[in-house]
Amino acid sequence: MLPENSIAELKGRLRGRTIEPNDPGYDDARKVYNGMIHKRPRLIVRCADVADVISSVNFARKHGLLLAIRSGGHNAGGLGICDDGLVIDLAPIKYTRIDPVARTATVGGGCTWGDVDHATHAFGLAAPSGIISTTGVGGLTLGGGIGHLTRKCGLTIDNLLSADVVLADGKFVKANANENADLFWAIRGGGGNFGVITSFTFKLHPIDTVYGGPMFYELREAGEVMKWYRHLIGQAPDDLNGFFAFLTVPPAPPFPEHLQTKKICGIIWACTAALTEAEEMFKPIRAFKKAALDFVGPLPQPTLQSMFDPIYPPGLQWYWRADFVNELSDEAIAKHVRFGPALPSMHSTMHLYPINGAASRIGKQDTAWNYRDATWAQVIVGVDPDPANKEKIISWTKDYYDALHPYSAGGAYVNFLMGDEGDDRVKATYGDNYERLVTIKNRYDPDNFFRVNQNIKPTATKRAA
Repeated sequence: MLPENSIAELKGRLRGRTIEPNDPGYDDARKVYNGMIHKRPRLIVRCADVADVISSVNFARKHGLLLAIRSGGHNAGGLGICDDGLVIDLAPIKYTRIDPVARTATVGGGCTWGDVDHATHAFGLAAPSGIISTTGVGGLTLGGGIGHLTRKCGLTIDNLLSADVVLADGKFVKANANENADLFWAIRGGGGNFGVITSFTFKLHPIDTVYGGPMFYELREAGEVMKWYRHLIGQAPDDLNGFFAFLTVPPAPPFPEHLQTKKICGIIWACTAALTEAEEMFKPIRAFKKAALDFVGPLPQPTLQSMFDPIYPPGLQWYWRADFVNELSDEAIAKHVRFGPALPSMHSTMHLYPINGAASRIGKQDTAWNYRDATWAQVIVGVDPDPANKEKIISWTKDYYDALHPYSAGGAYVNFLMGDEGDDRVKATYGDNYERLVTIKNRYDPDNFFRVNQNIKPTATKRAA
């Protein structure tokens, strides 16, 4: 039990709002993106600034409270929330400052990628991120960052220049190539294991308009499309990105009525080449096979980035399984063709995100992200708005994953892991980089204060000198 006077003292030190279970708005404040997650923290602190974060960290440590850190709340396993502990909600720390000459963006820890896209696009610039603009900058970045610009610009962490971090002891530090370089190495892929990131500075790229969008094919053509796609993406120039998906056509415009609610396969393309060059690049793609739907063309980068936002609002039931994939063999494709068309709900899907191109030319030991030699990050997600369908979407996801896992590279993109997959899965995800991460954890968080995450467990009993 927390003494009421201690909570009152905390509130007196904060500029932001502290929310308790009996306060109005508590149930809304504890919701996260995945509607399958229901946790009840003792305190939610909506931090207004870095000082609030420091006070919250010190309070949680002093009182032995479990601490969770929430940025956008999108984490698949609900790791931005916890039972009975304290949640640091960074949402109010929302700012984006663009330096158009240096081509950098400094972003508050509470921003979403939609906030960043809005600010950068005004200058004809872009930062590589994911595929849903409501995703939090913090969670996506710390896990690596895969999306439409990966093959051209690398992972999000490959474009991270600096971060402001509040450590487990409440100290504020900068992490970059020159300051706390070991911490900077660890946060580029090591998740939320090392501190609360209150600000990120990213390198930007001169990307304004992309030639992209969805290109759909009939389910009966899925095997043929996947075999063609595996060859194409392996040889494609960096400007061309496209992820393969099994999906259901949404039942609304702009999709034509005859395709709405139909299960299909497809590729969602993003090409950063100049328009005339992109059109030439797509001539052989269009010549391969007549698509059931071709919505590929020039569009603003933020439009592509937010294209799926309406389909996936907060509160749906989500269950994930994932792997890295080196090769898409005929045997693996046969499994995909068996399970992919059996999508259990309209929102369920399977994606194969390419992570070759620019992302593959960073060394395996240059960041905490270990799978630089993989070709794809594969994710299978059962999604449904109705909790009554929970077991159905979980069963399909697990069965599909179990069938494909033998063809995988071993680990998985850490942002795609659920909270129930165990220590061995985390170790497999970091591979040869795991022990180095443990060493850095020993230095910065020897008591495992930051453990509501895909946890890297320390071995030290006291802080290293």
